[in-house]
Amino acid sequence: MNTITFTIERFDPETDPAPHTETYTVDINEGARVLHALHAVREQCDPTLSYRYCCMSGQCGSCAVRVNGEPVLACMHEAYDGMAVAPLNLPVERDLAVEMKSYLQDLAGITPGIFTGYLTMEANEAIRPIRDCIECLACVSECPAVAVTTFAGPTAMRQEMRIALDPRDDRDRAALSVDEGLFTCTTCQRCLEVCPKHIAIPGKAIEKLREIAHREGLTLPKHQTVAEMVRATGRSVDRIMPTVLEQVPEVIEPLDEVKGEVGFFVGCMYNGRLPDTALKMLAVLRRNGIRVIIPPEQVCCGSPLIRTGQTEYIRELKRINIGCFVDRGIETVLTMCAGCGSTLKNDYDTPFRVMDINELLDEYGVEPPASSSVPMTYHDPCHLRRGQGVTEEPRALLRKLTDDFREMPARCCGAGGGVRSGLPDEAADLGRDRRDAIAETGAAVVVTSCPFCEFHIGEHSDVPVINITTLLFEGYEAKDEASGEDSGWKDLPCRDAE
Repeated sequence: MNTITFTIERFDPETDPAPHTETYTVDINEGARVLHALHAVREQCDPTLSYRYCCMSGQCGSCAVRVNGEPVLACMHEAYDGMAVAPLNLPVERDLAVEMKSYLQDLAGITPGIFTGYLTMEANEAIRPIRDCIECLACVSECPAVAVTTFAGPTAMRQEMRIALDPRDDRDRAALSVDEGLFTCTTCQRCLEVCPKHIAIPGKAIEKLREIAHREGLTLPKHQTVAEMVRATGRSVDRIMPTVLEQVPEVIEPLDEVKGEVGFFVGCMYNGRLPDTALKMLAVLRRNGIRVIIPPEQVCCGSPLIRTGQTEYIRELKRINIGCFVDRGIETVLTMCAGCGSTLKNDYDTPFRVMDINELLDEYGVEPPASSSVPMTYHDPCHLRRGQGVTEEPRALLRKLTDDFREMPARCCGAGGGVRSGLPDEAADLGRDRRDAIAETGAAVVVTSCPFCEFHIGEHSDVPVINITTLLFEGYEAKDEASGEDSGWKDLPCRDAE
């Protein structure tokens, strides 16, 4: 037997003015689950504790709770000393039991139409990736869009797509989904991150429903404008200043020994809206011995089109982008935009390795910069944290840049999934949530690795937002100033010099 001490958030809406935390010490068997610990509390300490469970095998979804802030199934998650157990972020009926009935009873069901055949193997295989939902509502409890809009939520969208794929139901699921808030999803993938069945709702349900909606002419006007621009110019944003591709030559050599070679996929935002940030990143690589090849014919990766369901032009974008790097024999392609990196890794089938700038700098190592005492926090871009699994690399780099690094909960800023362009009010609400979270850290600088996050958080917070490679660039400048040395690493060659 093991003795553990842990806390449980208790709340009875009929008698308590607010939730409160109580501490319990119980004896449980080694390897016991959270549910066993809750049973022990009822048996050994307090028989009034309320929670739900049924199957005890991870199939009914009724025992979902939060442990140290993360949704888990109590019957599957191992209990440990010091854990904090709380209800899901849903209306509490009592203690750990949350109100689920009103949501679940509104989920769509199959209504047979005129189809008289059987479910084919092909249809069954299409449904398979999204049919294992146990309706625990962990995804709904964590969805940022649900928190600020009337969005029906990821469970409802998954169910709509499951029915749309079933030939026995001939109703227009896309139109119904649009009414339920289909375009309010930021595709942050928080739902996938917390799903005990690992259902990829954004990619397998929401984006597919948006494709159907697009074919039916239901795409938001702002999204249509972006698609038209990509088809006409190869870019998803207007050119408002000289671009990266216009300023630098195809090959940028490092100052000294060549430690590695990468191709650089610039991305629309860094190419045309934040070229100075990209140029500083290139200077950092030049200082650290990385040869960079930048094919000038590269175009938009297609992420804005994929996320909004406008996929008819994606094949051509992939052909151009893959071809320009393959033709040069490039084995590793570098991205510094979280959205571009996630798209190249997850939506493309590339013959080359794709790496985010944080991964590259972590793999090769960097010259130590001058460190700062300024308190800094880090915002995880959704397409970097959940789309690429890159979380520790930027933090390791940031700890070299400041003596006062402060963590902040990883939440969507509201800029992704076409929400910033198509539904700006929702995006603003989520941006203000980030502002409040930043303020709680007391940080003087917010660091991130995504152009959309940089723009969006910057619009809603008074705290300066800076790209992590720009911070590294400034650390090198400070180091050179202190030493009185300048090797000319910042002087990138100009395209005219080719």
